[in-house]
Amino acid sequence: MTPEERAELLRIVKSVVKFGDFTLSSGKKSDFYIDCRLVTLNARGLLLTARAMLEIIRPLRPVAVGGLAVGADPLSAGVAVESAREGDPIDAFIVRKEAKGHGTKKSIEGPPLARGARVIALDDVVTTGGSTVQAIERLREEAGADVIAAVALVDREEGGKEALAAMGVPLHAVFRKSELR
Repeated sequence: MTPEERAELLRIVKSVVKFGDFTLSSGKKSDFYIDCRLVTLNARGLLLTARAMLEIIRPLRPVAVGGLAVGADPLSAGVAVESAREGDPIDAFIVRKEAKGHGTKKSIEGPPLARGARVIALDDVVTTGGSTVQAIERLREEAGADVIAAVALVDREEGGKEALAAMGVPLHAVFRKSELR
């Protein structure tokens, strides 16, 4: 990713910050909200996000990336496609909030993960880390995966990094809240 692309992605992320009275998925109240789906469901925003995440992910050598539906879904697909385009594919997976009640009844979708597979949990925004923790627990318990890191587009710097560190999972973020002001 070039410095110009990183600056462009930062401008895009800053453009989706909304101010007001919000309740976050963690239940916390906040005077601002980062609507990252406006970034990750935009063609250019997703391309830049995937490139930025791949810079963090590549040196860690995972076999797959993914996270809790719905926030991580475009990230996982974007990283998988961009990694394949670069010639060194990384698979994607989706961790369902609940196992589906029909068919195979899987809670983790995608190519099967071998026990001990090195994977990275993705999220668009990390506040307390709750969604990422849920995905990591499911990956460890149900797939026997080795979650080597978590990567987020934005770390709100409100305890998520510490919660993940307590699980032995380092959090890497493309941007931190302090960069968005």
